[in-house]
Amino acid sequence: MSQTTTTAEVGKPRADPDTGRAPRPRPGRIRRIGLPYLLLLPALVLELLVHLVPMVIGIVMSFKELTQFYIRDWGTAPWSGLDNYRVSVDFDAPVGEALLHSFLVTVGFTLLSVGLCWLIGTAAAIFMQDTFRGRGLLRAVFLVPYALPVYAAVITWVFMFQHDNGLVNHVLHDQLHLTDKPSFWLIGDNSFYALLTVSVWKGWPFAFLIVMAGLQNIPGELYEAAALDGAGMWQQIRRITLPSLGPVNQVLVLVLFLWTFNDFNTPFVLFGRAAPEAADLISVHIYQASFVTWNFGTGSAMSVLLLLFLLAVTGVYLAATSRGRRASHAR
Repeated sequence: MSQTTTTAEVGKPRADPDTGRAPRPRPGRIRRIGLPYLLLLPALVLELLVHLVPMVIGIVMSFKELTQFYIRDWGTAPWSGLDNYRVSVDFDAPVGEALLHSFLVTVGFTLLSVGLCWLIGTAAAIFMQDTFRGRGLLRAVFLVPYALPVYAAVITWVFMFQHDNGLVNHVLHDQLHLTDKPSFWLIGDNSFYALLTVSVWKGWPFAFLIVMAGLQNIPGELYEAAALDGAGMWQQIRRITLPSLGPVNQVLVLVLFLWTFNDFNTPFVLFGRAAPEAADLISVHIYQASFVTWNFGTGSAMSVLLLLFLLAVTGVYLAATSRGRRASHAR
């Protein structure tokens, strides 16, 4: 009888000589296998309580005629079916027209903010790749806007945008003489540019941090070989840096888009409960429709529509980027 064993037999548990059955897994092994799931359980419970349950309640509220008369017991509010959705998407009526305007303002604001955040963050990260004296200190200074609490950072900009004694008007009008008279930055059309400035100032350090981390994975030999072939700085950025940062930028742009489109803290702290028409972002608009007019059913319907829009954009974006990655790998 041969004493050799095959490779497949090595990993198999030996059968009990008395019963002929494989031994049961030991309790210690079961505990080791279940430990990761046990550690995830608190996070899953909190995710359920903090996000999923309110989301389901909001969806239910969107089908109810929920006003201030039923706020003490919202479950008794009468069902309205799809009426709240019809009111929200009726762009010929005042409610739908205001929502469409807010949506278009938010789209324009988001595209500009995300584009500028990515551009400034990428340029700063590439610049910081070179070694020079004081680079560590400059990196820390660049991250200050991202590290500051939102309220403290935005309220500082509120004082800077003041009409009479704000720093912005002092520099632009009194020192540089770029304007004929001090401008109103927190009301009127200029409120859009004020909001965009604060958003970019607050968001570009995050792009800088992510791109700087992505640059660490690019081998230096690629740049050395490109330099030997006569490639200049711009050719190296175009041919090596940006293509290598493709996966990082795909995630970065998506995260910045979702954060900026849903941003509520910045416009609320900057303008208060009633944002100017030029800076009426959809997050503040839904807040006003819910907590100012006390029509929580319509506000919930607007929130659900916003959720569906963001899910659709995210799905299309992920499908397009994954198709692009597959095409690049196939070449």
